[in-house]
Amino acid sequence: MINEPSPATPTSPPAGYGWRTFGIVVITMAITLGVGYWAVNAYLFPAAFKPVQLNEKEQRRLDEKLQQLADSAPSAAPSRLEPEAYSEAGASREIHLSEKELNALLSKNTDLASRLAIDLSENLASAKLLVHLDPDFPFLGGNTIKINAGMELRLVKGRPVATLRGVSVWGVPLPNAWLGNMKNTNLIEEFGQAGGFWQAINDGVEELEVKKGELRIKLKE
Repeated sequence: MINEPSPATPTSPPAGYGWRTFGIVVITMAITLGVGYWAVNAYLFPAAFKPVQLNEKEQRRLDEKLQQLADSAPSAAPSRLEPEAYSEAGASREIHLSEKELNALLSKNTDLASRLAIDLSENLASAKLLVHLDPDFPFLGGNTIKINAGMELRLVKGRPVATLRGVSVWGVPLPNAWLGNMKNTNLIEEFGQAGGFWQAINDGVEELEVKKGELRIKLKE
C-alpha cells in the first residue's frame, strides 16, 4: 500500500503581518497623493514668478542705456528745459539689452514682473506667461494657468523675420488650427503691409539679432 503524502498544512502569517501591509499601503497612497498635489500646483496652477533684480552695477549700466535711448534728463535736472537746435549727430540707433535687463524692465515698469518671464537664445525669444482665469470660467475659474510661447527672431536677406514657433498650455502644444494657422509663419511678412505694429517693424528695423541672453536691434534712419 502506497502512502500518499499528507496535504501541507497552511502556515499562519506572522503576528502583525496584516497591520504592516496596511501601513505600507497607507504610506504609498500618502506619497502618491502628495506627489500628485505638488504636480497639480506646480504645473497646472503655478505660483507667480520671482521678479528679476539687478545689482547696483547692472542697474547703473541699464540706466545709462535707457538714458541714451530716451535722451531724457536725469532726475536731478533743472525743472526748466534749455532750448537747443535739433541734431542727430552722434545719436545711437542701436538697442542692446541683455535677457536680465529685459526682465528687470518688466519688474520695474509694469505689473507683469510676477506673470511674465522672457528667455533669449539663438534666434529665439521665448516667453512664459501666467494667466489668471475669471472666477466664472468653467471648471478652472479663479485658478492660474501657465502659457509658453516661442518666436524666432532674426534677419534674412536684410529683412527682419518674426516666426511663431508655437504656443503651449500646461506644457501641451496647441494645434496650429487653434493658433489661426499662424504657426511657423513669418508674421512680419504676413502682416507687414497691412499697417500697424508689424509694418513699423518691417520698415523701421535695419538689423536684428537674438543670441543667448542678448537682444540687439538697430533702427533705420
